[in-house]
Amino acid sequence: MKYQGKLTNWNDEKGFGFVEPNGGGNRAFVHIKAFVRTSRRPMEGDVIVYEPVLESPGKYKATNISLAIDRKAKKHSAPGTRKLGTIVVLAFCALLTAFTLLKILPVQVLLLYLGASLIAFVMYALDKSAAQHNRWRTPESSLHMCALLGGWPGAFYAQNKLRHKSSKASFKRMYWATVVVNLAAFFWLLSESGKQFLALLPI
Repeated sequence: MKYQGKLTNWNDEKGFGFVEPNGGGNRAFVHIKAFVRTSRRPMEGDVIVYEPVLESPGKYKATNISLAIDRKAKKHSAPGTRKLGTIVVLAFCALLTAFTLLKILPVQVLLLYLGASLIAFVMYALDKSAAQHNRWRTPESSLHMCALLGGWPGAFYAQNKLRHKSSKASFKRMYWATVVVNLAAFFWLLSESGKQFLALLPI
């Protein structure tokens, strides 16, 4: 059963504290490693959702912890927007594969998107881990640059799979701007001038 409570006595340097359940009851020990899918590092006074586990008589620890604000953001996020994004990614991947098989585009373009998407997913995963453990973060500009250079399908998958950067409106706007620019460049490659450009490359 999930409970909701307020984070107290939080020691951010050591990454632990306690949670006092709403409505009264046994407080539980909280450790940073027990948090899952958080958009940021927890702070004193945060309301969290957790599952209490009895460790010894009268002593509980919190597991499967999430920030209440993250759960609300997920609940109120626009599912239609995510669904539309999924359609865009799948349609693009299908077109890219078809153009490669039909030899309209060289296979190197497909490999570029695959490689950039893999790099993007790894960058998101490392940044999420860094956010949870208070380590050096990957600059958002680097994430956007990777998306711009062809890693946007992998970035979209990472945002939804890892629940990272998926609810920050300003980041999402910039992300979709990089998608539009990249798609414009992609379809330009299909034009006569784009084909001439590809013919000049050592591929």
